[in-house]
Amino acid sequence: MKDVFAKLTADFLSAAVFFILYIATDDVVLATAAAVAVAVVQVVYARVRGVSLSFMAYASVGLVIVLGGVTLLTNDPRFMFAKPAIGHFAIGLIMLKRGWMLRYVPPIVSETIPEYVTAAGYAWAALMFALGLGTVAMAMHGDIKLWVLYITVIAGGAKVAAFALQFIAFRFVVANRLRAARA
Repeated sequence: MKDVFAKLTADFLSAAVFFILYIATDDVVLATAAAVAVAVVQVVYARVRGVSLSFMAYASVGLVIVLGGVTLLTNDPRFMFAKPAIGHFAIGLIMLKRGWMLRYVPPIVSETIPEYVTAAGYAWAALMFALGLGTVAMAMHGDIKLWVLYITVIAGGAKVAAFALQFIAFRFVVANRLRAARA
């Protein structure tokens, strides 16, 4: 489990840095520059250590660099409101890759119920698309406080709830499969 959180943290570190700095300072340029710097440092650090980065990590880094560059060029806060939606849509597209989630689950899960893990990966993609649409709706029709509430509480809460539900379901199905195999 610790390994899963370490991989997820590495994959989404630059995005987390951006959001923390943006919310804390309200400075688009500072938050974007820091996120891009973190993304570049991650790639360089992995190369120096000889560690290969996952497809998700490269996609996340690429997204931060491209969207960060556009943000720096435009310095438009409205773009910042749409940026998480673009991120959700891009990540949702990446999550449509069959079996992407197998890397993030313990071996007992990937070996015992790979078809459930693959299905859960597609469910995560659907969740990302839904959250992206919600982000666009909040950016277009809500004020900044409502948008921040949606991004932090609703979108964040949906991901935590989905993770918890998946964790419980995987434990239950793996236990049942193992019990049935022993019988």
